[in-house]
Order: sequence, then C-alpha cells, then structure tokens
Amino acid sequence: MDHTTTASTMRAVTQDVAGPPEVLRLVATPRPVPGRGEILVRVRAAGVNPADWKTRQRGVFPDGTPAPFTLGFDVAGVVAEVGDGVTLFRVGDAVFGMPRFPHVAGAYAEYVAAPARHFAPSPRGLTPVEAGALPLAALTAWQALVDTADVRPGNRVLIHAAAGGVGHLAVQIAKARGAYVIGTAGATKHDLLRDLGVDEPIDYRTQDFAETVRDVDVVLDSLGGAHWSRSLRTIRPGGTLVTIIPPDADFPTAEAEARGVRADFMLVEPDHAGLREIASLVESGRLRVLVDEVFPLAEAGRAHARGETGRTTGKLVLSVAP
Repeated sequence: MDHTTTASTMRAVTQDVAGPPEVLRLVATPRPVPGRGEILVRVRAAGVNPADWKTRQRGVFPDGTPAPFTLGFDVAGVVAEVGDGVTLFRVGDAVFGMPRFPHVAGAYAEYVAAPARHFAPSPRGLTPVEAGALPLAALTAWQALVDTADVRPGNRVLIHAAAGGVGHLAVQIAKARGAYVIGTAGATKHDLLRDLGVDEPIDYRTQDFAETVRDVDVVLDSLGGAHWSRSLRTIRPGGTLVTIIPPDADFPTAEAEARGVRADFMLVEPDHAGLREIASLVESGRLRVLVDEVFPLAEAGRAHARGETGRTTGKLVLSVAP
C-alpha cells in the first residue's frame, strides 16, 4: 500500500489480522486530532515491548479491541498541538509516556494523541530513543516495587530476568530504594548485573534459586508458570510476590496464604507522577536504560522477531523520526 503522507495523514504500522511479524504493515493513515485535555505528540521513538508482540500474535488488544489496530504504548517525542484545557505542556516540549494502556495508544506511528497527564517531561540528557525505551518497563518496575511492594532500605529483593527490559530497570529502582538485590540471568550477563547494582547474581541455568535463596522480602516475577510457586519458597512470612504475568489456574493463591505471603498480579497503568519520579532517578544518575537495538519504523516486524527470541538485554526501540 502507498504510505506517502500529506498534512493530514501520517505513517503508521498496522495489522489487520493475528499472525507472525509479517502481518505488520506500514501505511498512510489519518493524523489524530487532540481532544479536550489531550496533546498531540510528534513521535520520535517508540519502545517495543512483549505486550506488543503478544497482542500481535492474538490479534486482540489487552482491552479486547480486535484488529485492525496500530500497536505500541511507549512514546517519546515533541508536543505538536495542545488541546483545550491543557496547562502542563506547550508546543515544542519534549515528553515521554505510556498513554492509554491497556487500551489502544497507536505508538507505532508518527503522531499520537492522548491525555496530557499520561505524559511527563522527558528526562534531561536522554536521547529520544532512550526516552522512548523507558515508560512501560520503568513504570512496571516502579509500580511493582514502590507502589505495590513498598520496597524499603534493607529489604531483600529477588528480581527474575534481571537483565531484561523490566528487570534491568527494576534492579536500579530497588537499589535506589536501599534494597539488597538478588537477580537471575545467564552467567554471561552477571558482570552487567553487578554494574547495574545486583548484589547477588544467580545463574538460572546452573543454580536453583528456589533452593539457594531465602528470607526475601519481595519477588518481582516476569516469567510466570512454575516460577510462582518456586518463588514463594524464597519469601519470608509477611513478604510479597508481585507478578506481571496474568494469573491462570496455576497461580498459587492458597499456597501464598498458607505461607503468610502476599501474592498479587499487577497491571501497569499510565502514571504522570510515576514518570516524574523515573525522570528524577535518571537525571540524578541512579537509573539508566539499556537499548539493545534500534529499528526504523518500517522494520517493526523485524523488531518483533528479535524480541520474540527472548535473548535481548534491555530494550528494543523503533526510531520514528529524527
């Protein structure tokens, strides 16, 4: 399809059906118009997340919206228009955010219109690509560790997949809260984990964390399945298991209650205040985002294929505009 744009259109990556990465198509589509309380953002970069490729595979958004749709939640860009009633931003401001999650945001596009308070000023010193990598993963880590588990100085925190998109940011947020951090990852990534602040790296290929880790206050799980029950064995009574994987019949609610452990599923939400806290950590040097690879917008399918290998360190990002 022709994807030449005009003043009222834009390029976007859409899909009409569920399927492999090849179902993603670059098209010309109408440019959104900001409504009351909204801003129009000229997208510079859009993060690529597991939620994106899982949605593509199912052909249904987390809120139940079926294809066709435009994927993507992570946005970094510049305010192009301001809707009625918006006082937070002006045209030209650099912003980042995770608008509308779990509803359709359409971040794989040149423009996004969304509520102003789903964004915050981009952290000073970050490139648009770095800022675009942050929102969903960093908000997930922040809301899990701070808002849900209330990590405090001296807490022992176990983070699974500690070199991944959420994990590497969660490590740094837990350290900024004064925690002792245990992180699982392959041995080749242990030097990186130590550099991020992990006190005790665990090689999941050769060590059984459920047998060696004890008296943990908080576990952040991004793997699900057998990791739920096995993680409970590491947590002291009164501790917390937070999973970002939707529970199924195997979620150990009864076992957690028997052990005196809180076990919760957490779904990340748009969060202006959380974004500002994350930006503050970045600007103070306590949080950095690792970008594994950058793809042009037209190669979103290739970015998905890379993400689905499960072997990335940090984040994948689409570069949308200079």
